[in-house]
Amino acid sequence: MKYYILAGEASGDLHGSNLIKALLEEDANADIRFWGGDLMQAAGGTLVKHYKERAFMGFSEVIMNLSKIFKLISFCKNDIKAFLPDVVVFIDNSGFNLRIAKWAKQQGFRTNYYISPQVWASRAGRVKAIKRDIDAMYVILPFVKPFYKKYGYDVTFVGHPLIDAIINRKQVNEFKFRETYGLGDRPIIALLPGSRKQEITKMLSVMLSMVDDYPDYQFVIAGAPSQDYSFYETFIKSYDIKFISNKTYDLLSVSTAALVTSGTATLETALFKVPQVVCYKGSELSYQIAKRIITLKFISLVNLVMDKEVVTELIQNDFNKKRLKQELDKILNPDVRHNLFLAYYELERTLGGKGASKKTAELIYNSIKG
Repeated sequence: MKYYILAGEASGDLHGSNLIKALLEEDANADIRFWGGDLMQAAGGTLVKHYKERAFMGFSEVIMNLSKIFKLISFCKNDIKAFLPDVVVFIDNSGFNLRIAKWAKQQGFRTNYYISPQVWASRAGRVKAIKRDIDAMYVILPFVKPFYKKYGYDVTFVGHPLIDAIINRKQVNEFKFRETYGLGDRPIIALLPGSRKQEITKMLSVMLSMVDDYPDYQFVIAGAPSQDYSFYETFIKSYDIKFISNKTYDLLSVSTAALVTSGTATLETALFKVPQVVCYKGSELSYQIAKRIITLKFISLVNLVMDKEVVTELIQNDFNKKRLKQELDKILNPDVRHNLFLAYYELERTLGGKGASKKTAELIYNSIKG
């Protein structure tokens, strides 16, 4: 069978890579063509466009790059028509993918969606278009299935693929890891400022303002694979800090605490059982627009899944040195840490266990096999 997969940014690349591996196990003759990243390329298939080419964050950034986005959409449509896949599989990345999905459905292509657009967070009116354009939806968060049910759309909860990604990773030897990167013996506080330049620029300077106040801890920046060290270097200056690129899971596995930009990384950090403070700051225009259309009580996936405040969220103006220090002090407190660990174990149970990629691959393959 022929599969055309569309994924964007680092998290989509991770989940797409595991889906490709599962599809190749399920279908020995699978011919896979995709938009994604390095992990998907390593898993198999043919890379068409790298997600770095369309990593635009926030409303204002998208508007500034509309011409480039429309050219990519046109290119994608032509590439799908030339490939003639048995199914087009969309992974998250709603702004781009829903446009392609509408066209693909009109052209008669089978459409499957893995990892729902965040219609549960804002603009629920898009559910009507999703019902029209998507033949099957596979969701990874338990609260998303009842959300869609309210709109008469039956979707399948497959569990969260991060559980598999973390379980199946190669275990790190902490002594060798520390030795390799010159980390010494101090407890580690990981800084996860995001993967896109716009968000790193907004997040990292405030995170770094903690370094001098905690001399008994080793701060380490988790560098995104999409960015070169030269970009981070402008922020690091003379701080006593280490930088490690593309080893976030290894870093989290040896960390005592973490300061994390809101997104998939908050869930990853929780699954590694690392106490965290969730941080977010966008451009003022993007923030003001988002504040008016997002109806959720929380922004972090940890709190959304648990439907309560498990981790502290510092958003926009609350994300400042004073508040961040207060919250970092809390998660270094043994009693607070104990309660967080208990909540994290409950979170993992709620996410449904392992096997999400395998389940999804089986469902996709069986739907086109007939």
